[in-house]
Amino acid sequence: MIKRKRQDGKAVHKIRKRITMFILICCMVFAGTGGSTVMVVRAESEEPDNLYAQSAVLMDADSGRILFSKNGQQEKAMASTTKIMTCILALEYGKLDSEMTVSAYAASQPKVHLGAYNGEIFYLRDLLYSLMLESHNDAAVIIAENIGGSVEGFADMMNAKAKELGCGNTYFITPNGLDAADENGSHHTTAEDLARIMKYCIMDSPQKEMFLEITRTPSYQFTDCSGKSTYSCTNHNAFLQMMDGALSGKTGFTGDAGYCYVGALRRDDRTFIVALLACGWPNNKSYKWADTKALMNYALDNYEYRDIWQEIDAGTVRVKNGIDKEHPFQTETEVPLEVVGADPKWRLLLKTDEQVEMSWEKEEILDAPVVKGQKAGKVVYTLNGEKLRSYDITTVSGVQEKNFKWYIKTVFGMYMLKNINLND
Repeated sequence: MIKRKRQDGKAVHKIRKRITMFILICCMVFAGTGGSTVMVVRAESEEPDNLYAQSAVLMDADSGRILFSKNGQQEKAMASTTKIMTCILALEYGKLDSEMTVSAYAASQPKVHLGAYNGEIFYLRDLLYSLMLESHNDAAVIIAENIGGSVEGFADMMNAKAKELGCGNTYFITPNGLDAADENGSHHTTAEDLARIMKYCIMDSPQKEMFLEITRTPSYQFTDCSGKSTYSCTNHNAFLQMMDGALSGKTGFTGDAGYCYVGALRRDDRTFIVALLACGWPNNKSYKWADTKALMNYALDNYEYRDIWQEIDAGTVRVKNGIDKEHPFQTETEVPLEVVGADPKWRLLLKTDEQVEMSWEKEEILDAPVVKGQKAGKVVYTLNGEKLRSYDITTVSGVQEKNFKWYIKTVFGMYMLKNINLND
């Protein structure tokens, strides 16, 4: 087995660091000479070490890579951040113009609530704005009962989706996030899982555009289906006005959960997600905004896209006892190799001091028969010791085996050809 290893641009980044340092020194010297020109060089910031949240995560929304974690896998109550899952499932399984009837149970939900009464009918579209802008608990139950058949049925849908998204430490009981427990445990998630759910909502779901449209709307007014009652909603996601590029988000609070938040920001071609759990209790409502801004600024200051893909020449692999028509009695032949699924446009958000390593290996020799597309090696990309991607190295063509039948046929054919030539 032949093994090779390369590093992604180490020398390039060393040079880049030196250039940056040179510019900084020049700026300092120039400032000391009384010049009037000011040059601004962005400096890297340190990881936030004084966050209020007990659990916090910063995620690259494109790749799903966790860029920062503070107790990110710790299970905690999540309050109304639950509603991002309720919303996306409603968008995927329901129709915006479908009518939904309010049950007595839905009408009995505690504040914050829409105040719908038993038997009242709404369009799903309007309930989704009630759900996400005002965080109405009764709107969540109305949606759950009408789409899932019951709160329990809808919770099953939520848990199935969480499992599909790889959220192994999340358990939903309610569609609104009110503190709850059953024989299987309490209503909970982790900061990492919550970030994964938000990633799905804004990046991967077929209904992502509608999700963003709803969650970014400043205010919304609607009536019930009868037109007799009018309701208005105001978006309480203050983060939308705090930073340029703020994309979406959802707040939450219960006695068990404390203040929670999950939000996203897109600036230039970078999209980040912050998830916070247990970020203070009354009267510390503003803690979540301070933590969110700290993590988003850290991401913006430190992470930039870098091209990752490295071209390799996999060459050929020797094949023992394979048929070579041009040299029939050679003991070996060769087959060209290729990397399957090559992705020259692959790039990744990285810090200046982060290096992606690429290693590859291939077999020195294969035994015939060999089929086209047979695996003969692999290419592996790693970051900080963790595998990012792997690609198979496979054969471009196949090679048949020299068996007894082939030898008989070949020798007989050569004998016949020789006799024909002699007779001529």
